[in-house]
Amino acid sequence: MNAFIDTHRDRFGVEPICRVIVHAPSTYYAARSRPPSARAINDARLKAEISRVYEANYRCYGVGKMYHQLRRDGIRWPGAPCAG
Repeated sequence: MNAFIDTHRDRFGVEPICRVIVHAPSTYYAARSRPPSARAINDARLKAEISRVYEANYRCYGVGKMYHQLRRDGIRWPGAPCAG
């Protein structure tokens, strides 16, 4: 919802968009002022690592090989299986 508002706010304004999509403007502004969550920060870190491994291996690694390479590199994340 907020991404849509961000995209069109310059053209239409926040309040008119929120009125049409039935979304409180205060909710939009509160979400924008909130710092990123720990999950979002960790996801950004993982995305960078995944991109690094993917590029280093000629963009050929699939999910399984990617998972095992990240584990070999010592990269762990919450919710990942503990299998070695």
